[in-house]
Amino acid sequence: MALGRFCSRVLLVCLLFVSASSAASAKDGTSTSGLPVPRYVSLKSDHVNVRAGPTKDNDVAWVYTRSGLPVEITAEFENWRRVRDSEGAEGWVYHSLLSGRRTAVITMKNKDDLASLYERADATSAVSARLQAGVVAQVKHCAAGWCHVAGTGFDGWIEQQRLWGVYADEKVD
Repeated sequence: MALGRFCSRVLLVCLLFVSASSAASAKDGTSTSGLPVPRYVSLKSDHVNVRAGPTKDNDVAWVYTRSGLPVEITAEFENWRRVRDSEGAEGWVYHSLLSGRRTAVITMKNKDDLASLYERADATSAVSARLQAGVVAQVKHCAAGWCHVAGTGFDGWIEQQRLWGVYADEKVD
């Protein structure tokens, strides 16, 4: 019984250390990888375990089953990345299951509305497609409030504010 309490206390101290070091890294912009935190990435595989903490000893909280889904890295600890998805769910993912390939999810205020995709970065240009909320697109380029995106059956320009996976006014090359 005493050993169980000791192990619980050690685990609690470790979790507090991980939380504190992750918060400190996020606050000062440094990270284990040397890359900025926060940042957007995408899932490399169609089977990605999301864990409650940054070790394989932590339980799998859920599994992503969609390759290319964008997630935001909000903290790093060794080879683990804390990620947040477009619905706000957060958990820890092993770094090799993530890709630097930029993707985004189409977002709309009303889920039944369609987002217009234009031939050029200009709302007066021809509409080349209309996309539903939740569609995942590859981000090719973003500048001046517009992003060039592509996916199966579509390729065009969309207002940057319609995307989750790209920061407001972020330039993507």
